[in-house]
Amino acid sequence: MNRPPVPLPAEHIPPGTADWRTPEARRWLAAVPARWAHPLWAVLALVASMIWYMEGAPLAPCTSAEPCGTDWSGLGMMVVLVLTPYWVWRQPRLALAGLAAGLAGFAVDGGFTESFGEPYALAHPVAAAFTTAGIVHRLTLAGRQRALALEAAGPVAQPLPAAARTFRRGRFSFALAALMLAAAGFGFWQAQQVADAYEERAAGATHLSGRVVAQEQDDDGIDILKVEADERTHRLETAFPEDFPVGSQVDIVVDGDWAALVAEPYDAFGWESLVLGGTAAALGFFANGVDGRTRSARMRRRPLPVLRVLVREGHEDGRTWVFAADDPETLRPVLHFHSLHAFEEEDEEEDEEEDEEGGEGDGEADAVDLTKVRQILTGGDPPPPLREAVLYGAPYAGAEVALVARLDADEPEVLVECSVTAVKPAVPGLATRGPKRRGRKSEQRPVEEIAAAMTPGTGLRVWKAHGFSRAVGLGLLAVQGGGIWAMVDDGPSWHWLWLPLALPWLISAVATALTWRITADRDGLWVTGAWRVRRVEWEAITAARHFEDGIRVGTGEGDSTVELSPTGWAWLERRLGREPYAVRATEEVQALVLRPELRPAEEAPTARQGMPVGPPLVAVSVLWGAAVLLLL
Repeated sequence: MNRPPVPLPAEHIPPGTADWRTPEARRWLAAVPARWAHPLWAVLALVASMIWYMEGAPLAPCTSAEPCGTDWSGLGMMVVLVLTPYWVWRQPRLALAGLAAGLAGFAVDGGFTESFGEPYALAHPVAAAFTTAGIVHRLTLAGRQRALALEAAGPVAQPLPAAARTFRRGRFSFALAALMLAAAGFGFWQAQQVADAYEERAAGATHLSGRVVAQEQDDDGIDILKVEADERTHRLETAFPEDFPVGSQVDIVVDGDWAALVAEPYDAFGWESLVLGGTAAALGFFANGVDGRTRSARMRRRPLPVLRVLVREGHEDGRTWVFAADDPETLRPVLHFHSLHAFEEEDEEEDEEEDEEGGEGDGEADAVDLTKVRQILTGGDPPPPLREAVLYGAPYAGAEVALVARLDADEPEVLVECSVTAVKPAVPGLATRGPKRRGRKSEQRPVEEIAAAMTPGTGLRVWKAHGFSRAVGLGLLAVQGGGIWAMVDDGPSWHWLWLPLALPWLISAVATALTWRITADRDGLWVTGAWRVRRVEWEAITAARHFEDGIRVGTGEGDSTVELSPTGWAWLERRLGREPYAVRATEEVQALVLRPELRPAEEAPTARQGMPVGPPLVAVSVLWGAAVLLLL
């Protein structure tokens, strides 16, 4: 059975706050966009149509009248085209403006005229129309969700808690935007330096007209034109050799040993790419910061609807998951978002004073905190508790909210949390259908259920490397062999420094994945890892846990945790519809710890305790490296 939710003190629940119950939450969840409107499809359509158009549309040739220099207006349009797919996913309202600007540039480029005869030109407006329809559909249903949330909350409205009113969004985004804008500005300055240097030198150079006599490539793959002019042959680099066929006339400028095509005066592509990337990233971060700051200010401006809910922090990803107030079994999550705690400035000052006045009890509190930190770092911390909370703000896809709740049962203090990412409905992903219970992969089955499936017996119980685990080991072994080959292929170099850094981990991972083994007998466990077989008595075992494709056996204070990693690929096993073997092994070990009557009655002989293969694998790796050196 699940533990009861951590209660929220009554004084922190505004009078008249309504419970968000399961029927209302289901109605809210039913108002989610259809699958065809998922932003992934729109992004794929836009990107594919843009690539098709750029590949299919004829490029204007570089000529002396219209040279291929810097094109800042065209680069500005590229910034819009790069940002629009991102905005489709994160900022749908801005994406509508980006789509309009993109279609305007498409029309100026003659795209609509070409659309009547060329499929590549027709694809972009069709993709833009599909994307617009999806965005309108998403925004419409977001409004429907907001209306349903307001209906569930009723007429009660409360101002935002004081701590949340001091919470400011967007600072980090603005800082990143400034950094990216500085990079873009530097790229623009460098590109202008290149252009100005050419103009200055070309102004004093000799202008000649010549004939292309040959095309070739140098050792670096750069296209070269041989141009005869003024009884001399000049070798000129070009990015578009197809614009200058053999026999054609070209204009060049010559200054001593320096020469350049008038049609391709200089190459600032690298700096233009920096301007493109920096500007797009700066606008993206800036838009995110403005959006977060605007939504945060809007929440502070007027009283907000409030709802009583249950919340739980994700054990793996740190998301805050919201459940209906009458769903203590957490059968169906309603929405999720990432959040941060908000504190009042006065609270911070009081905390500092309390720290200064702390007494002997501080040592015990610090010890408890350090224990919790150690548990978190080692993956041995318990799943976060389910908590009662009050949600401030009408939730809908893309909304900002705040919540008030206790941190856990041991902390009487009530904290305020503010969302730092947009609210998202907890609907099944694109690859799954039907409701999916969150966090199932990290939750263990009840011991009663596991014990019922285990029949008592006197024989040994053995869990060992299976097919998926051995496949992972063989894959890592191939990586190890290829890495050794690549490192020693070119003879001694500084790359060899990577060998003592990477090989120990690789050898340990390969040996564990191929031959890990846990044998349970009368007195405890024999755990076979990469380098040794460890004995763990039943009395010393505190818990067994599956964590990040590894098995951890806790042995209490004073002893180190016994760990095996990797022991398979749980994600892939679940995707293939199978129960991960290592997860089942961990659950059965935990059942033996809690139910002594299920333990074997005999003692494991040496032959059944397992044998580590780490040392032999070291020898094999050394021989492989020596063979590579001798044969290459």
